[in-house]
Order: sequence, then C-alpha cells, then structure tokens
Amino acid sequence: MHDLVILTGASRGLGLAMARQLLAPGLVLLCLSRNGGEDLAELAVARRATLLHWPVDLAEPAPVADRLARWLGQLDAPSIASATLINNAGVIPRIAPLANCPPGELAQALRVGLEAPMQLTAAFLHATRTWVDSGWQGPRKVLNISSGLGRRPMAAQAPYCAAKAGMDHFTRCCALEEVQYPQGARLVSLAPGVVDTDMQEHLRTGDPGAFPDLQRFLDLKDRGLLSSPDEAASQVLGWLHRPDFGQEPVADVRQ
Repeated sequence: MHDLVILTGASRGLGLAMARQLLAPGLVLLCLSRNGGEDLAELAVARRATLLHWPVDLAEPAPVADRLARWLGQLDAPSIASATLINNAGVIPRIAPLANCPPGELAQALRVGLEAPMQLTAAFLHATRTWVDSGWQGPRKVLNISSGLGRRPMAAQAPYCAAKAGMDHFTRCCALEEVQYPQGARLVSLAPGVVDTDMQEHLRTGDPGAFPDLQRFLDLKDRGLLSSPDEAASQVLGWLHRPDFGQEPVADVRQ
C-alpha cells in the first residue's frame, strides 16, 4: 500500500520545500503547477518515491478539478493507505489599493487563491467519498495553506487577504459538513508563519506611498524573523501528522 498526496504550487518556495520533504518510499506525490522541477524528479528517483506532475494553470481551475476527479475515480483505492490534498498555490497581485488593481490581476488572485482550492477540495472530497462508500478505511485530509493576512487586514493587498479569509471560512464550512459522515475527511486551514519566499521579497519592493505596511516587512527581514521554506515546511507537515489534526479547522503553526 502507499500514501497519496496531491500538492499545488510545488514549483518554488514553501510548496517546493514541502514536496522535497514529502518524497519517500511508498509515497505517490502528484504536483499541480505550471512548472515542474528536474531536481525534484531526480530526488524522487533517489528516494524511490513516485512523483507525478501535471502542468496546469490554476487560474482556470474547473478543468483541473474535473481531471483530478476522474483520475481519483480510476485509482485502485484498496492499494492506497491514506489520501491528502494540500492546497498551497497562491498569487500576490501588484501592491496597490484595490481601486488600482487591474481586473485581470484581481481575477487571477481570487481564482488561484480561492476558487482553485474550493474546486479541488470539492473534487477530492467527492471522489474519495466514493472510496469510503465502497468500504475503503483510510484517512482523508485536506490541508489548506492560509496566511495571517486572511485574519489581519492589510492595505494594498485586498485580493490576497480576501482569498485567504475565504479559504479559512470555506474550510470551516466543509469541516462542519464532513463531520456528519462516517469517516468524514478532516480539514485544516493553516497559517505557516512568516516565510522567506518570493512573496516576501515582492512585498518588500512595494511603494511606500501605496503600501503603509512596507516597513514592517523590511523589519522582519532585517531582524531575521523570517522562517526558511524548509523550516516552515517541516512545521506545516508536522501539523498534518498531528493526532488532533482537524479538531480546529483554522489554525496557525505559531499556536
């Protein structure tokens, strides 16, 4: 038997770090991202893990979710020990007031950051529910990578903050739904702390006149308060394996 993990946004930053740490013998890792990494493929071979990559655009999530549902429906469920979906992909639009955010960038941020996780979660829950109805006994988990900015407003990043707030709340809703079923899936929307990724670098380049929080992000870097992607990935995956995973559907690794 093998464990199955589906991970979005695995081409860089926290997602890439999680993918590296997940790869192990007996694991099947399906990565959904526009770009794949040769280094990751080589690591999978070295560790005798199975790595699959679908080059997809999560700004058009419906066909990706449909493909995932069909793929899950074709798997041999009895050979799978556990199934996990990690929604990690996100988009930071330009740093500007909402009034100055181009419609295309606004739409992309919400599609990748909120609609895609909802579409993929729906597909995952529906497909794996049929496994359970057929007698499958394994655990099902959904881990949504959220952000403190989904719980704390920030000027000049309304699309990103709104997407993460929506992620938190749809996770709560799905958790209430799944608890009604025998062997319901467990879901958590988890803030990973402040991680030194491309997003942080992007925020540090903001225009001080349009981004009142700029100095805060500069200070986090200068004071060495950012976690590395590897450190954050270890904390996030450790949370995934906690025995009480899902007891609180919205959480923070710093709790």
